[in-house]
Amino acid sequence: MNFQDLKSFLDERVEIYNQPGFIENDPVSIPHSFSKKQDIEIAGFFAATLAWGQRITIINKSKELFKMMDNAPHDFLINHKLKDLKVFEQFKHRTFNATDCLYFIRFLSEHYKNNNSLESAFPVVKTYVDVEHALIHFHDLFFGLEDFPPRTKKHVATPVRKSACKRINMFLRWMVRRDNKGVDFGIWNSITPAQLICPCDLHVERVARKLKLITRKPLDWLTAVELTSALREFDPQDPVKYDFALFGLGIEERY
Repeated sequence: MNFQDLKSFLDERVEIYNQPGFIENDPVSIPHSFSKKQDIEIAGFFAATLAWGQRITIINKSKELFKMMDNAPHDFLINHKLKDLKVFEQFKHRTFNATDCLYFIRFLSEHYKNNNSLESAFPVVKTYVDVEHALIHFHDLFFGLEDFPPRTKKHVATPVRKSACKRINMFLRWMVRRDNKGVDFGIWNSITPAQLICPCDLHVERVARKLKLITRKPLDWLTAVELTSALREFDPQDPVKYDFALFGLGIEERY
């Protein structure tokens, strides 16, 4: 396909998948079950972190987790007592276990006691091309508490370790992108949609390679940057909207 044909092809798929019907069967449904800004952030962060494996399992485990917080995560993080943490000792999703979960709760509790939003943990200068520095800053801040469990580092990616950072980029897409379609929330303003990096999982990668949007061999941070750079050619202000197209082509259409 030439440039215009490919753009039209992808734009059509964005219109198909970036719509409310997409929400129900996707982890983004978890933050959509809340209305308070802080609850949306917390639910989104956990759901994106747990986004590993079948979508129905991710959704069910996320619901299980927030039931332990009485479905009021921000209030729980601010006001819980030590005895309230006991229930999380049984929580597990794949390699995310109780140790990881309790540290996530500890960090988020500390953060929200001193900040109104998780947005402040991802500082971005408007002149930056993308969110690389914000992801590095967040990772270092997240593991800045004393006696953090080293095993938990595998659940918060950073470009420093050359990770594609799929889950954290997906979380940022949810928080930052804004349109009238109702899937992404657009509740953060310090990061622009133009600075987002496309979440790059195996399905997105496969489709992107087939469409010759990436040529780099490994799936790492530079591959995610390469893909996003290609998508900026189609829409410089909102390149990551094409995540809907690539994901839909890969999962729903088996392209």
